[in-house]
Amino acid sequence: MFALFRARQFTEAEGLRHRLPTGSAASLEQHVETFLQGPQSEGGPPVLVGALPFDVRASAYLYQPEEFRRGSGWGMLAGPIEACARAFWAPFQIAPEPDPESYAAMVRRALDMIGCNRLTKVVLSRSLCIRAAVPVDPLQVAARLARDPDATTFMLPLPPETCGDGLSTLVGATPELLVSRAGTQVVSHPLAGSARRRPDRAEDEAAAQALLHSDKDRREHMLVVEAILDILAPHCHQLGAPAGTTLYSTATMWHLGTRIEGVLRDDAPSAAGLAALLHPTPAVGGSPRCEALEAIRALEPRDRGFYAGAVGWSDVRGDGEWHVALRCAEICGARLRLQAGAGIVAGSDPEAEVAETRAKFQAMLRAIEMEQAEDFLETAL
Repeated sequence: MFALFRARQFTEAEGLRHRLPTGSAASLEQHVETFLQGPQSEGGPPVLVGALPFDVRASAYLYQPEEFRRGSGWGMLAGPIEACARAFWAPFQIAPEPDPESYAAMVRRALDMIGCNRLTKVVLSRSLCIRAAVPVDPLQVAARLARDPDATTFMLPLPPETCGDGLSTLVGATPELLVSRAGTQVVSHPLAGSARRRPDRAEDEAAAQALLHSDKDRREHMLVVEAILDILAPHCHQLGAPAGTTLYSTATMWHLGTRIEGVLRDDAPSAAGLAALLHPTPAVGGSPRCEALEAIRALEPRDRGFYAGAVGWSDVRGDGEWHVALRCAEICGARLRLQAGAGIVAGSDPEAEVAETRAKFQAMLRAIEMEQAEDFLETAL
C-alpha cells in the first residue's frame, strides 16, 4: 500500500493495476503523459504513484493503483495509532556500513576533491543494517513516525526484485518537499544545513541560532536554493522565496529551509516531470551535479536504491506532489536498512559529519523502538 501522511491529511493508494515501463528519470515526463492519456490506464484512477531512485540512470518505479484517495484524518493509520500497541521486535543485531572511521575517511577524501576545485558540495551517506527478532510491520513503523507533525510520513511497497526473499517496503518521515503542483501553482521547500535538537530548551535554542548564523551551513543551503530556482525559472511566470531562509524543525533535527513558490506557464511539465528535472538537488547529491554524482559512486560502498530519491504521485491533470525520501528504512521481513547523509562543503569537519548522520538515524530508531541503543550509537555508530 502506498501512503503519504502529514498533519492529519492523507494520500493513499491500494493495489497495483499497471506498472509503468520507464527508463531513466530523464524520459519520465513523456512516459507518464503517454500512459495516463492512453487506453491502458482506462478503468482505474487516472494517477500514478511510486518513487524515483537516487541514481538518475536507474528506472523509476511508478504504477497505476486499483484505488486512490485523499482526505483528512489518519486514513489507514487510524487503527495502529489508536491501538498504540508496543512492538516486540527486539532484540536487534545492528551494524554500520561503513563504520564511523571509514565514513570520516570518506569525508576527508571528499574535502580533498573540494580543495582541488573538483566539487563545491557533495552529500555522503551511510547505512545501518539491522536484523530484528521477528518480521517488522511497516504499518506500525509508519504510525510511530506520523506522530511528528512537521514531517511527511511515507510508505511505499517496492518492486519485487528489491528484496530477493520477500516483500520490501520503504517507510520514512521526510521533512523535505521536492515539488508539488496544483494547477498553475508550484511549491518546493528545500532543506540543507542541519543541527541536532537538544532535550534542554536553552541548549536547543542555542543550537538553532548557531545553525541560523552558520556561514558554512548557509553556503550549503544557498547552493540548493539557487539550483532549484534556476531549474524552475524557465517554466514559471512568477517565482520567488517570499519568506526567505528560516529555521525548520522536526522532532530530532533543526534545518535551514526556504519555501519557493511560483506560477507555472501553460506548457510547464507535470508534477512528475518537474520532480525528474529537479532530482537530485544539491541537498542530496551535491554541486556541480554530475561531478558530485560521480564522487558519490566512487566513495559510497553501495548503491542508495530509493533512499534520497523521491516518493510521490502525479495525475492526468499534471497535479501531484513529490517528497525527498529521507529519514527512511527499507524493510524486508526482519531485515532493515536505514540510511542517512550529510552535506560536505569547504570547512566541514569529518567527526561532525559522523555525528550529524548519527543524529539523523534517531527518527527511524525511535520508530522501531531502539531508543535503548543510544549509548551504543554514541560509541559505535
